[in-house]
Amino acid sequence: MVTFSHEDAGTPESTWADAGIADLPPLEDGVVPRRSERLVVVAAHPDDESLGAAGLIHTALHGGATVHVVVCSAGEASHPHSPTHTPRRLAEVRRGELDQALELLGEGASARGKLSWEHLGLPDGGLAERAEVLQSAIGAAVDPPGGTALPRAHRTVIAAPYRGDAHTDHDAVGAAAAKVAAERHLGLLEYPIWYWHWATPDEPAWRRWRTVPLGSAAREAKQMVLGAHRSQVLPLSPEPGDEVLLDDAFLEHFRRPMETFRWTAPELRGSDSAARIFDDLYRRVPDPWDYLGSPYEMRKRVVTLASLPREHYDYAVEAGCSIGVLTAALAQRCSHVLGIDASQVALEAAGRRVGSMGNVSLLRADLPAGWPDVAPGAVDLVVLSEIGYFLGRDELHDLFQAVAQALRAGGDLLLCHWLHPVEGWELDGQDVHDMARSLGWHRVVAHREEDFLLEILQAPGDGDA
Repeated sequence: MVTFSHEDAGTPESTWADAGIADLPPLEDGVVPRRSERLVVVAAHPDDESLGAAGLIHTALHGGATVHVVVCSAGEASHPHSPTHTPRRLAEVRRGELDQALELLGEGASARGKLSWEHLGLPDGGLAERAEVLQSAIGAAVDPPGGTALPRAHRTVIAAPYRGDAHTDHDAVGAAAAKVAAERHLGLLEYPIWYWHWATPDEPAWRRWRTVPLGSAAREAKQMVLGAHRSQVLPLSPEPGDEVLLDDAFLEHFRRPMETFRWTAPELRGSDSAARIFDDLYRRVPDPWDYLGSPYEMRKRVVTLASLPREHYDYAVEAGCSIGVLTAALAQRCSHVLGIDASQVALEAAGRRVGSMGNVSLLRADLPAGWPDVAPGAVDLVVLSEIGYFLGRDELHDLFQAVAQALRAGGDLLLCHWLHPVEGWELDGQDVHDMARSLGWHRVVAHREEDFLLEILQAPGDGDA
């Protein structure tokens, strides 16, 4: 887990500039809402919206969009050791600063669109424990007055903190926004804030992000509204504990001529799109996850095999076998392995890898509909590794039901999934494992690392309730 302090030196803006942050491509035309469209911006604390999305808000307002900002906490914990400001006083100050900043932003966008905002008043530092409240509030902000469905012309986009920002409040708000966006089939723009401080250009996520270029008016408006958050960009007083929170080196990241976002399109991806998406991926990159060279993949494979409760299995099904690297390893522990994948291109590569193994067969199928026709109780191991989040929620539920029918009493279901945000899909790794636990099966193995979660659930035996 990433840990950092605002007092750390952090990554200089010059390092990001040298790495080519300004060369990231802009968002496609039509992504930023404009006339008759709506932008809902969610912030964990006052100033998040100004740091990460003031330029986006300005651009959307200038284009005639309706913009609504939801600020989840008052940021009262920003100076926990202040001798001059209690948390209650800080909350009052920061709410006032937010109001001033957004009033300035609305005025500076030529008032073509309409800007509104609300304070939820949730506790600063406690947002991770209020996921349902966050989702409800974001959902209410997305819905138009009266709760009726928006016509197609009234497209809505959500902007929220990046789910991998490594600040517990930012991550929680980002995850809640992502869940609402997936459920409502809305586009999601995630804005990083502390990421620019603790990450380095060697961290690969940013290279897939997009930008909103800022003209001179938008840049001036952004700097003006950042200045309105005086309690964060200036010391509260000369006393120890009242030091500046966002120093000049940190603010350099937010003086760029563009803002950077992780964009998830509103397409609802599931089994019906998997074959097309992954065939195209494997044609472009034969081993897109670097199964044989990536330290992450190699370690995960070792942990997966070491976690199996039994030395030998009769019949195993590997859903999402890809190019067959784990399939070949499982074949050393099983009398027969059936590897399934949606991509014919991947299966052809898997065939070249395991074709000489007499105990491996391969099947191209879209799961859950294409689950193999095996007799109930005929399978004693099912492996779902890095595949669950490539299905829709209902599809994954149906897949678990098929697995439950196929596994013999006491058989093992192994799940292993990446724990970081997943681009463009409804579920993430934690969602997959949470849904699997609804089976009510005994968990015999639980292994969590920073990057992945591995669990093995055991199907009930004949004498189990």
